[in-house]
Amino acid sequence: MSWLEIAAVVTSFAAIWLTARRNMLCWPVNLVACALYFKLFLDVRLYADMVLQALFGAGILYGWVLWARGKADTGEVAVQPLARGPAAIALIAGAAGALAIGWFTSHYTNAALPWIDATLTSFSLVAQYWAARRHAANWLAWIVIDTAYVGMFVYKGLTLTAGLYAAMIALAVLGYKNWMTPRHPDSSG
Repeated sequence: MSWLEIAAVVTSFAAIWLTARRNMLCWPVNLVACALYFKLFLDVRLYADMVLQALFGAGILYGWVLWARGKADTGEVAVQPLARGPAAIALIAGAAGALAIGWFTSHYTNAALPWIDATLTSFSLVAQYWAARRHAANWLAWIVIDTAYVGMFVYKGLTLTAGLYAAMIALAVLGYKNWMTPRHPDSSG
């Protein structure tokens, strides 16, 4: 456990908690968390997850703009339903991305866990896209993804990060509940 991992864990936890609350501060805090984890994943040779952090950075900017534009009359971020067709397309894209990234990292890098790293990276992009589009289904995806991440991080000796991802599973459950519950105009977010 390093100071870098500790800082990344604390920042990420704050960012996910803010996201679950639909608080706009989640976006800049998430940017800082991405930068910290980019460096950490570089250090432990989880290259697909390192690249994922850079892609998350772009996705965060995209989500920040969409959330700023997607507020209800009450001022809160409005949750949007996810139709079956777009959901299926996103899941197929996630699977195709996992195969492409896994093949590349298993053939052209010294990645520690190329296939699981690639799969989790690809489906994390799907979940991030759904979060940016304000779909509550993003939380269900994160529950599955984060459960697998816990195992990978334990295996890699990133115990604190594994603990963060275990906590993120609980935050995802709370996030899903929060996003599925209508909020009152006087509630804070």
